[in-house]
Amino acid sequence: MSSLVKEDLAKRLFGPRRQRLHEFIEVEGAGAQRYYLCAAVTKSKEVEICMVKHWRVDREEKYEIIEKWFLKDLEMIDGKEADTDNPYFDMHFHKVYNMEAYSCASKYTFARTLNKLNATYLKKDFKIVNFDDTYLNDDSIWSSSNRDFIVVMRVCFYAFNLLCLSLCRFS
Repeated sequence: MSSLVKEDLAKRLFGPRRQRLHEFIEVEGAGAQRYYLCAAVTKSKEVEICMVKHWRVDREEKYEIIEKWFLKDLEMIDGKEADTDNPYFDMHFHKVYNMEAYSCASKYTFARTLNKLNATYLKKDFKIVNFDDTYLNDDSIWSSSNRDFIVVMRVCFYAFNLLCLSLCRFS
């Protein structure tokens, strides 16, 4: 479902503006409309973060950018509590914006995306606080993109346990 929304956003909203959508997450909003927090790169290589309102008129999907910021103006992203599974975070620009992501996983996905875009395009001192570093870094063996490694590790662990049990003498 989210890949279809991402494709639709890229085609209808960001494509005509000559921007490349890198990531989006659903954030909580009021009413029947949905809201997405998006990270896109402009043709001039500026990273734009925007809040998009999504609603449906008859059978047509409508999108509107209701707020826009630049990554270069983002001073800090605060995950609120690193040791708690919660979807809340703050983005500190000239003003602090309180956000509630659809899930804690999507909050981390967006923070990872901003961190990567900063490393690629800006290389500025970018503060990410109150996030668990284990899940924030993609190179971690525990990240969701390395599920195959975790499965192999579990299989090896169980095989080792079976081997140990089979070699043990019962008295």
